[in-house]
Amino acid sequence: MIELKLGEIADVTGGSLINGADPEAVIAGPVEFDSRVIKPGQIFMALPGARVDGHDFAQGALDDGASLLLVGRPIELPALLAAPVETSEEAANASAFEHDDEGHGAAVLAAVDKLARHNTDRLVAEEGLTVVGVTGSAGKTSTKDLLGAVLRAAGETVAPPGSFNNEIGLPYTALRAGRSTKFLVSEMSARGVGHIRHLTEVTPPSVGVVLNVGSAHLGEFGSREAIAQAKGELVESLPAEGLAVLNADDDKVNAMDARTQARVVRYSTSETTGKAGRAEYYATNIALDEVARAEFDMHYPGGDPVHISLGVFGAHQVSNALAAAAVGIELGMDPQVVADALCSHVAASANRMDVRTREDGVTVINDSYNANPESMRAGIDALAYTAAGRPDAASWAVLGQMGELGEDGSDEHTELGKFLASRRVDHAVIVGRGVNQRALSHSAKAEGVDSQLVDDIDAAVNLLDLQLRPNDVVLVKASYSDGLWGVAQGLLANRRGEVNEGDN
Repeated sequence: MIELKLGEIADVTGGSLINGADPEAVIAGPVEFDSRVIKPGQIFMALPGARVDGHDFAQGALDDGASLLLVGRPIELPALLAAPVETSEEAANASAFEHDDEGHGAAVLAAVDKLARHNTDRLVAEEGLTVVGVTGSAGKTSTKDLLGAVLRAAGETVAPPGSFNNEIGLPYTALRAGRSTKFLVSEMSARGVGHIRHLTEVTPPSVGVVLNVGSAHLGEFGSREAIAQAKGELVESLPAEGLAVLNADDDKVNAMDARTQARVVRYSTSETTGKAGRAEYYATNIALDEVARAEFDMHYPGGDPVHISLGVFGAHQVSNALAAAAVGIELGMDPQVVADALCSHVAASANRMDVRTREDGVTVINDSYNANPESMRAGIDALAYTAAGRPDAASWAVLGQMGELGEDGSDEHTELGKFLASRRVDHAVIVGRGVNQRALSHSAKAEGVDSQLVDDIDAAVNLLDLQLRPNDVVLVKASYSDGLWGVAQGLLANRRGEVNEGDN
């Protein structure tokens, strides 16, 4: 974050200084919402939660060195009191606060948005910052990490940790960009039409990447058409001199060229699409190693193909890597430098295709951070491929439910059970006994998969500890709310000789 006087921050956000807060104090930020990790000089934004209210921890944040308290209601400490939200749109954009009856969280977040926008605008105008936005139904976090790896080879890059892709995480990340930052990667998610448009107003991108339009959040949107409408808000926000990077393999993404004034380039995992001229960036000679890490030849405009061997897992990562490569090369990077950056990258976000092998040869694919039909199928493909390359090894899919699918949830879980059988998965351990889990287990069993329902994470770990054999392969995957990374942690705990495959 650029240095600003407290009085300037008050002017930018429309807030009021209270209890003797010094308008001449120089604030360098960035912002933090967790009082437990406050560092000297940071801005503490007091946000309400379901169980605790950040305002109650303001004194502790001040004691730990916070340079500014940004609050939504008056407190008995020097602070910046955010202005109440003035529009229903601002309130809607703060909908993460389910228990924000008084609008305190909405006020704080609106102030942070304005500060993030001011910081971004100043850095673009004064330092030449490039803002890259990325969205899609699946693969956003993996692609964001790949983009970060590529762009860091060209200059200091700020990208969100984990999946900080919502109305809190995006400004939080943007305020970590400073005078020396050359690239800001903004990962953008949506729960409804208008959400991505709001995020593009907080950090206006000059480059936009749209990965796919799938069925994640289908219960909230109602249809793929509505999801496409929301995702396309990213390319609609781009300036005429900007760049839209579109996935030619997704029909709804491919059609978004009509919704942007920016220059468009496309990428594809299909050699046919590339040779037909429908994608400037495409892959040929795709092959997977024994743990489903891909290698391929990347074709790009005006040069000979470069070979890429990825350190992340799953065939779906080829598409993500092509998207990241297209951004880097279109921004002027040397293709070989881009390829080298992709080759050296390993999983950066927790519980995202994190592949580890125990000393007994059991490999655990921990992709438990989130799940939707598209990412579930990609994870199962990686499981099946890895197990197929090991004589006598069994494949185990430890699955929870896919959230946010709405009325189609049970049907989607039934289809997933059929998909397990189509990929010849040997065993399914379904955690939880809700409607979706029962539909998944029943479908898998009906298709010939050995499927067992268990009550919770501990039961899953106990079952697997008893039945796993050396060299078996385990996939752990579910929506975030299920917390199934506990299964992966349990399987790997106290196992000497564990290897992180991404570090090899």
